[in-house]
Amino acid sequence: MKLFVYAFRESDEREIFDELAAKYGFTYGTCAAYPSVENAHLAQGYDAITFTPCTFAKEQIDAFHAVGVRYIAARSIGFNHIDIPYAHARGMGVSHVDYPPDTVADYTVMLMLMGCRKAAYILERARLQDYSLAGKLGCDIGDLTVGIIGAGKIGATVIQRLAAFGCRILVYDVFENENVKQYASYASLDELIAKSDMISLHTLVTEENVHILNDEAFARMKDGVMIINTARGLLIDTPALIRALNAGKVGFAGLDVLENEDGLYYYNRMGDCIDNPNMAILRAMPNVVLMPHTAFYTRRVAYAMAENVVKCVLDMQAGRENPLINT
Repeated sequence: MKLFVYAFRESDEREIFDELAAKYGFTYGTCAAYPSVENAHLAQGYDAITFTPCTFAKEQIDAFHAVGVRYIAARSIGFNHIDIPYAHARGMGVSHVDYPPDTVADYTVMLMLMGCRKAAYILERARLQDYSLAGKLGCDIGDLTVGIIGAGKIGATVIQRLAAFGCRILVYDVFENENVKQYASYASLDELIAKSDMISLHTLVTEENVHILNDEAFARMKDGVMIINTARGLLIDTPALIRALNAGKVGFAGLDVLENEDGLYYYNRMGDCIDNPNMAILRAMPNVVLMPHTAFYTRRVAYAMAENVVKCVLDMQAGRENPLINT
């Protein structure tokens, strides 16, 4: 098997893919850029490509199909960025990855605690040697009602973590999980939005839930609600979030993902003029923590993602079943 790795990170993935190549007996090529029509020729002669989230629509699929690529392996849990029906129509297999949920769950709780204790603001003021207490009064997370939208592996792990703090936890998901019921109460989306002091997103993007948090949703929330997103940027209508922050409806936002982050996150853009006004507005707000999509980023998860890519491609080639292969 020959695998071409786009959006390749030399700093950590070289060691991982070298180890996996020796273990599974494949060869691989690399490119730091995202896959595109212009660089599709680099994958000539390769069986499969893999990449981190970026738009992969019909024109990209056609370009890679033309150079002989037959398998598309997303190096991410989400796969809404790939036009899967069109890829299948072209005879190309598509897969995504899975990894232990603890890493993102712990990062989510970190953002929650930062919001409760105004950590970003306190650190910024301390950097300027302002050690006064005014404006820095926090709250205890155990006193809050926390709403979790999406109770898959990561959401369920967050719920378990929060239970130890003594939070009241509401959860919305189209599928109910009996284990989750030990720690949380299932609620309708409307009830969760209206009653939660903090809302955390843990669901994949679908046609139905793009901008699940929009102007209408924010209007029905408690004043000062805290919003956490370590899932997908498209789940939040960013201009609506900015309006809610400006109005004081949202008191804190901890965001590891953002709409239109392609070409920004995972690149060194120091000194560049970045054409993303919404990002600039959010970065200027003292009650917003904007992280560059790093909730997943530990070696354990990076290795698991890469290994799942390899396993999926080998399984697609061999015609073996794998729950991570999109059919």
